[in-house]
Parts: sequence; structure tokens; C-alpha cells
Amino acid sequence: MRRLISLVLLLLLGTSCEKDITLDLPQDEVRLVVDGYVETGLPPYILLSRSEGYFNPIGISSLNNLPERGALVYISNGSDTVQLLEIDTLINGIRVSGCYIAIDPLSGTFSMTGVPGTTYSLHVITTKGEELRSKSKLQVPVSLDSTWFAVQGELDSLGWAFARLTDPDTLDNCYRWFARRLGKDSDFIPPFGSAFEDKFINGRTFDFAATRGSIQNSTAVDDKNAEAGYFKVGDTILVKFCTIDRATFNFWRDAENQLSGNGSPFAVPANIGSNIEGGLGCFATYAPVFDTIIARRP
Repeated sequence: MRRLISLVLLLLLGTSCEKDITLDLPQDEVRLVVDGYVETGLPPYILLSRSEGYFNPIGISSLNNLPERGALVYISNGSDTVQLLEIDTLINGIRVSGCYIAIDPLSGTFSMTGVPGTTYSLHVITTKGEELRSKSKLQVPVSLDSTWFAVQGELDSLGWAFARLTDPDTLDNCYRWFARRLGKDSDFIPPFGSAFEDKFINGRTFDFAATRGSIQNSTAVDDKNAEAGYFKVGDTILVKFCTIDRATFNFWRDAENQLSGNGSPFAVPANIGSNIEGGLGCFATYAPVFDTIIARRP
């Protein structure tokens, strides 16, 4: 009986210590986000959207409200200014609104294309009168000396892509690597660590390895099994190696650092740098060179 009474008292004491706590989470400011690109020989295109609070519920209705429609988007190359045409497009099989591209609506031809050595200016005016501005210089491309594939360690047929680069003897060159497996990938995909600078390799010739990237939240079998991160003997690997400006490098360095630490309790939270005046995101320029690697055993 004494034990029973003691147990009841403990349960009552524990119950009396419980208290409902309601957290008053701060509301994040909704801001405009730019995902913009100017690439050699291609028309500039801009994706406009709105930021979403970290703790906000995610659903079809909220995602449909993110794209920024009806904006006036202008690109200037210093001598000509064109207004971008608003379209809906497919990205990784998903229809996306809020996309603006430098195409003439009457002829269907490009109204402007990227030219190395040119500085491009972005000006956005939303239907609410908000304005965004940014600038980015399309760099002169730096070619790779050579590329190849090598099986890693004791693996039978899995390996990485490799390249040799001679960095120009001018400090502050920045690069980003993409690759696409012919017949397997729908687009060029960057791996983690895809962006790097010449801070420690200025003017030198050096070799570097690149793992295989995957699309975020990919359900492909070879992104889930032992082949994840590897190319495979028999792959035809199309390489897209881009020379980028400092602002583009800073953005992707910060973004990749945050993605690599996602979910870790020891990761240091930080804001991702932006070159957008009045908003978030990045107005990026890419000067690519291309190469092909046939993945073979030595």
C-alpha cells in the first residue's frame, strides 16, 4: 500500500510540473529573390520569386504564390537595353512561372546574348513598384588543359572525373564545374564543391577531381545506391567548365556550405551572400568551355 501511495504521489507531482509552452515565432520579411544568368552565346534569363518563412507550412497553394509574375525586367550590356519576355518553362520536368528571357516576342529570336568581357546590368520593377538592381561581368573563358576518368581505389568500375587546369597569372579568377552523363542526365549538374577560386593556385598548373553531382531530392537508383557520387565505366561525360565572376563564386560557395551542413547540429548558420540590390539571390554570369570524357578502364 505504501508503494502504491508513493507511486500515485509521484505521478501527481510529475503531472503538476507539466506546462504548455507557446512559442511566438518571428515573422520573416518577404523579399524578392533573383535566380538570374547570362551565359556566352545564350539569351539572359531571370527567375523571380518571393522568399518564404522558414517555419511557414509548405503546400501547393504556397508554392504557387512564390513566383513573381507581371514584372518589368530589363537587361543592359552598356550600349543596348532589352526588356525580357515573361514565359512559363520546364525545369527538371516541373513547370515554373516567373521566368523572364531575352527573346523577341514577334520573331522568336534572341534579343541579346552573352558576350565575354561585357558587364550586364539588371533592372527589375514589380507590379507593386519594388525595384531590384544588379551587375555582373561575363568573364573571358579559361580552357582546361585536359580531362580524363579514373577508377577509384578497389572499386571495379566506379570513379571520378579529373581535369588539369593552368590558371592565368592574374589573381581573382573563379570557376565552376558541371557535368552531364549522355543518355542519363537531362542537364548539366554541379557536384558539391563545384565553385572554387585561385587564391592558392594563382598562375599554377594543377590537377583536380570532380565527383558526380545529383539533382536535389533525386529518386534515381544510382543516386541512392553505391554508385552515388561516382561516374561509371561506359559513361560518356560531357564537361561544362565555367569561368565566373567573384560575386557568382561568393554566392555558390556560401550556398554549398549551407547545403553541406544542412541538418547538422554543429553547422554554423549564416546568410548567403547576394549581389542583388533590394533583394536576395544572385545575378550570375558564366563563360563556359566544353569537353568530353569517355569513362574507360586504364
